[in-house]
Amino acid sequence: MTAVLSVRRADITRVAVDAIVNAANSSLLGGGGVDGAIHRAAGPGLLEECAALRGCPTGQARITGGHRLPARHVIHAVGPVWHGGDQGEAEALAGCYTAAVVLAQEHGCRSVAFPSISTGIFGYPQDQAAAIAVHAVRRALATAPDVESVVFCVFSDEDLAIYRGILSH
Repeated sequence: MTAVLSVRRADITRVAVDAIVNAANSSLLGGGGVDGAIHRAAGPGLLEECAALRGCPTGQARITGGHRLPARHVIHAVGPVWHGGDQGEAEALAGCYTAAVVLAQEHGCRSVAFPSISTGIFGYPQDQAAAIAVHAVRRALATAPDVESVVFCVFSDEDLAIYRGILSH
């Protein structure tokens, strides 16, 4: 069975899936944007669990419980800061999406919601980041048969249009 990929303009902290992905920084201790919203919605238990993980390198991911979120798990994926595109950013971004799908499979998650990793304060251009995200997730799903659905949760109508265009191919 092939996983269904979709895009939705939604608050990722309210999406009813098995795992939501957090666009985390390498400390895993919260921040702004999606990261801060997830930490606020999940409550203090998430911060405690993240502190015990002692960080995560760029291009990788770690998993925790969902705490007060509707999702059972939070997968913390650390994307790269954009430096113009010639410092391995694409590989690191693809790596964190791949690592998130692997963790979802390992933890029995049938449904996963992703934000647009690295596109906020990390400055990655949204159109390039979305193309990398969709390609990396599609490739990773080939070895994640238990993951049945992936939703890309976006913030703006512009982001929605970008993902719709990519997913239609």
